[in-house]
Amino acid sequence: MENYEIIVLLGGLAGGLVNGLTGFGTGLTALTFWLYVVPPVVASPMVVICSVVGQLQTLPKIWHAISWKRVMPFIVGGLLGVPVGTWLLPSVPVQAFKIFIGVFLIGFCGFMLASGKTYKITFGGRAADGGIGFVGGVLGGIAGLSGAPTTIWASLRGWGKDEKRSIFQAFNLTILATAFISQWVGGLITAEVGRMTLLALPGTLVGVWIGRKLYEKLGATGFDRVVYVVLLLSGVTMIYFSL
Repeated sequence: MENYEIIVLLGGLAGGLVNGLTGFGTGLTALTFWLYVVPPVVASPMVVICSVVGQLQTLPKIWHAISWKRVMPFIVGGLLGVPVGTWLLPSVPVQAFKIFIGVFLIGFCGFMLASGKTYKITFGGRAADGGIGFVGGVLGGIAGLSGAPTTIWASLRGWGKDEKRSIFQAFNLTILATAFISQWVGGLITAEVGRMTLLALPGTLVGVWIGRKLYEKLGATGFDRVVYVVLLLSGVTMIYFSL
C-alpha cells in the first residue's frame, strides 16, 4: 500500500471515530490527514460522502430518540439558510471568517470545559431552534460550518444524551445529503473522488463502529465534555488551515 493510501485510510478511521462518538465531526479530523495528500476539491466531497455513510451507519441506533417535532425546526431553518450563505459567499472573506469562528469555538468551549458547569437555555421554543438552524445553514453555505451552531445550542438546551445526538445527527445528515446532491449536480463527484473515497471508507466504517461503542459507555456529562473538546479542536483546526 502506498503512503498516500495509508494516510487516506487513517483519515477515514479518525473521521469515522469522531462521527461515531459524537454524531458529527468527520471533516474536523479527516481533513487533517486528507489535505496532505489530496487537493481541497477532492477532499471536500470525500468528507460529505464519508459523513453521510457514517451517519447512516449509526442512524438505526439513535432512531428511537429522534423527535421530528423537535428536529424539524432545525432542518427547515438549515435548508433555508444554505442558499443565503451561498449567496453571501462572494462578499465574505472566507479565511478571515473561519478564523473568527475558530476563535469563538476555542473561547466558548474552553470556558465550558474549564467551568465544569451545566447551563440550560429554555427560552425561544421551536422558533429559536429554527433560527439556530438557519444560522447553521448560512454558515454551511459560506464555509461548510453548518453543524457548529446547532451542536452548541442542543448542548445548552438541557436535553438528554440521545436527544442531543439525535438533533446533531438528523440535522447534519439532512444538510450533508443536500450538499452531496449539490456537488453531484455541480460535477464535483469525479472519478478521483470516487477512488479516494473507496480507499477511505473501510477506515470510516471501522472508526464509526468503534466510536459508537465508546458513545454507549459515556454518561450525559461525559458526552457533553467530549462534544466541547471536539468543537474546541475544530476551532484550532479551522485557524490552522486558514493561516
